[in-house]
Amino acid sequence: MRNNLSAILFAVAIVIASIVLGNAVINRNRPQGSINVTGLGESNFTSDLVVWEGNFSRESFDLKSAYADLEKDRKLVADYLISNGIPAEKLIFNAVTTNPKYQQNYANDGRYLGQTFDGYTLNQSLKIESTEVEKVEKISREITELLNQGIAFYSQSPRYYYTELESLKLEMIAKATEDARIRAERIAENSKGDLGDLISANMGIFQITGQNSGEDYSWGGTFNTADKNKTASITMKLIFEVD
Repeated sequence: MRNNLSAILFAVAIVIASIVLGNAVINRNRPQGSINVTGLGESNFTSDLVVWEGNFSRESFDLKSAYADLEKDRKLVADYLISNGIPAEKLIFNAVTTNPKYQQNYANDGRYLGQTFDGYTLNQSLKIESTEVEKVEKISREITELLNQGIAFYSQSPRYYYTELESLKLEMIAKATEDARIRAERIAENSKGDLGDLISANMGIFQITGQNSGEDYSWGGTFNTADKNKTASITMKLIFEVD
């Protein structure tokens, strides 16, 4: 009786071992599936820093006189901006550049006759960085009033930036990652599978474009400074295992 029981237990053990080993071979040989998804993180924001630049110049045959006139212009420009609410410490005047001018002379038959000194051009540029975006915008539009004071002031278009850009990037990465994960879960569900572990994650290029501008993305990343209202976006490419 004891010998028969031992034989039965031995036979059962062989069957169990065969099943376990068989499943191991099947699982080992089963191809591992994966899902590749791309998620998008996007957010609209308004710039909180403006940079505005302009320049003014004087021309004269006498260098000393040109410097004196340019200094008067600098004072008038500073007074105008301060009177319009820009703090004096925000006015950054760069060094004066001096360029001699020459007139090129030609004979009636086209022969070059050399050049003649035609005076000096002195130029000074101004830069303002401010978080008072609306105020600086208004001044940049109305700066032509200086022309009435005889100042040839040339204004550039304001450039707009965002001081919380790093925090915004982290927010966009989180949004893009979550979007990709949701896409992967839906694909796995529709294919009757279970979403497994994350295999890899690759971040795309951070893009900043003007809102509703139709601006194209760039492979190296777009960084719009022309628009106050912008849209930030980034993509995340994730690969998941599928069980």
